[in-house]
Amino acid sequence: MNQILEHEVNQLHAEFCAGLADPKRILILYTLIDGPKNVSDLAESLRMSQPAVSRHLKVLRERGMVIATRLGTSVEYRLADQRLIEALDLLRAALRDHLSRRAELIGAIEE
Repeated sequence: MNQILEHEVNQLHAEFCAGLADPKRILILYTLIDGPKNVSDLAESLRMSQPAVSRHLKVLRERGMVIATRLGTSVEYRLADQRLIEALDLLRAALRDHLSRRAELIGAIEE
């Protein structure tokens, strides 16, 4: 792969991952596992304001993580790809293992 293309791919990768940089956006993605929801449903479910949910959905939409579909006067959001949840679950498993190793190290130091 030439350097320019590799740089562009790495930049896109970083921007995509930046969409996951806020815990509330991760919660929105997990909430959409059960199916499409509108902003009001998400706001109520996550106990967030509608404007805050809308801002987070904008970021997720710009990165292609959610798809918006207009239904009359409201907009329904759904996961763009189920593999996002699989990736998040994989990251959580890696985090769990990392924290377990740290706990073991701390336990060994305290002995």
